[in-house]
Amino acid sequence: MPRSVNAVAKRARRKKVLKLAKGYFGRRKNVWTVAKNAVDKAMLYAYRDRKTNKRNFRSLWITRINAAARLHGLSYSQFMGKVKNNGIELNRKVLADLAMNHPDAFKAVVDKIK
Repeated sequence: MPRSVNAVAKRARRKKVLKLAKGYFGRRKNVWTVAKNAVDKAMLYAYRDRKTNKRNFRSLWITRINAAARLHGLSYSQFMGKVKNNGIELNRKVLADLAMNHPDAFKAVVDKIK
């Protein structure tokens, strides 16, 4: 009975990983064992940082809203409390965009809640 090997699938798996390792430095891009470890680690970082990215952006939006609110004599917490109480349904992303790119619109929001 001939020996059974699945070289086609094995080669395809390796090509897929080496394609993902394209652009890496040194042996990480073309040596199978090194590239496999590098790609596995990169995938872990990518998964983790998709979550971290959300946290970072929320933090950035809060900083921008706080800076703009203080120009109008309010702290961030006071501003957000009044926004919620007045039923203004703008999220932090939109408020931060208004604060940065449309200061007149942000001032209109502040005038409405005061």
